Order: sequence, then C-alpha cells, then structure tokens
Amino acid sequence: MSPRFFRRGRPDATNDIPADMWEDCPSCHQLLYTKDVEPLRVCNHCSYHFRLSLQERLAVTADEGSVEEWDADVEAVDPLGFPDYQDKLAKAQAETGRTDGVFTGRATIEDEPAALGIMDLAFFGGSMGYVVGEKVARLFERAADLRLPTVVFCASGGARMQESLVSLMQMAKTSGAAGRLRRAGVPYISVLLDPTYGGVTASYAFLGDIILAEPGVRLGFAGPRVIEVTRQKIRQDVQTAEFQFDHGMIDAIVPRPELRGTLAQIIRWSSA
Repeated sequence: MSPRFFRRGRPDATNDIPADMWEDCPSCHQLLYTKDVEPLRVCNHCSYHFRLSLQERLAVTADEGSVEEWDADVEAVDPLGFPDYQDKLAKAQAETGRTDGVFTGRATIEDEPAALGIMDLAFFGGSMGYVVGEKVARLFERAADLRLPTVVFCASGGARMQESLVSLMQMAKTSGAAGRLRRAGVPYISVLLDPTYGGVTASYAFLGDIILAEPGVRLGFAGPRVIEVTRQKIRQDVQTAEFQFDHGMIDAIVPRPELRGTLAQIIRWSSA
C-alpha cells in the first residue's frame, strides 16, 4: 500500500509530509512529532501512555538479540463450531502474523534472565481462549523448572466467548500453574497494561508476587458496559490503576520510561 500523505499550505503546494509523522495525544490533544515519542510512546507534554504493539513492547523490554520464543505453534480450538470463528481467527492471524494473542518465551532484561509473557491486544482484543491459557500455563511451568523469574505483561478484554467453557477453564489452569511457580519459590511479576479486564484479571494478572501497572491503566473484572447493564453505579475512577494502588491492590505504578529498569532491579533483588 502506498504511503498516505497530507498537504500543507495551498492546494498546489509541493511540501507533502507523511501523515504518520504527527499524531494527536488523546489526553492533552497536543500535536506530537512521532519521532519525539518513540520508542516508548509517552506524550512529552502530559505523559499519556500510548498503547504499544507486542513487537514494540518486546523492543523496549528485552535486551536486543536475547529473545527466544516458546510454544509459537499452539493452535486455537473451536469447541462450539461458533459461527464465523474460524474465519475471524484466520483474519487475526494474517493481520498479526501470530497464531493467537500472547507471546511467551525467555529473554534478558538488562542482562537479567527471565521468562517473559506479553499479551497482544491486536489479536481478538487480547481475549483469553485455549491458546492464551495454555501458553501462559506452560510459561509458568517451564519457568518453575528452569527457576527463571517470570514477567507477564497483562492486557485483555476478558475471556473469549467463542470458546465458551474451554475459555473459562483457562482461569483455573493458569492459576494452578502460577501456584506451582510460587511453590517453587520463583518470583512472578505481573505488569498490568491498559486495559486488563475479565478472566485475566480474575486469574493470573492479580496472582503476581509483585503487581505493577503503568499510569492510567483501566482494569477490573466486569467492564463499564457490563456494569451498566446491571444498573449498578460505581465511581468513574474505581477501575483505574491509581484507585487500586491507593487501596492496596497494586504494589506500584511505574511510568514506562522507568519500567525496564524497575523489572531488572526486582529480578536482581529476588536473585540475591
């Protein structure tokens, strides 16, 4: 596809500039020069944290050349024969180049070895189906065997309805695997990203020995639209990282520029 351009000045002006050189901050609406906010993608005016793709998250977290992916070939199931599910899976796989919504593997973070999981919102909104649950469970189990401190970046809209109870059972499976990691005495750091909802929140996202979050993260079990259906009212700030931190549910809110160093320091402390 050819690059998109916008034209400044008169209609016959020749100073065409690529449209992706500038973007609007959703928080302060400041026009940002894209290269000024890369690679961390944090607004340099109001510190709004843009979402990172899976590849961007890997790049700003793991040491270059240190990444080894695990279980990349685990494939999704369609237990209900849900209408159009196979077609939608194929489309998501083609768009992302991945089999499903989570990366798992090992890497080093500032030279500290770690098992690493990163959820991918671009794949079905980061929803947890069989593949996500299976890969996260295997990550915990392998990390326990290898005694690798484990970091999981959680971002999800919840369980994947197209897989019904198979999806919901991943909550129990991943929780059990996280328990094995704890019994092995291997530290698990959960990092909450925007948004983190549903079955992921109710399972491994909040089972970390240390739970971190980026600023402004929205999180909860039932999302705002689900709560509205029940005609219950909650304060608008309840489902935020800041509220949960103030009430003891999160250990620290860490701005993205400090996150890599914070993770490395926690791993060093846990290995001492």
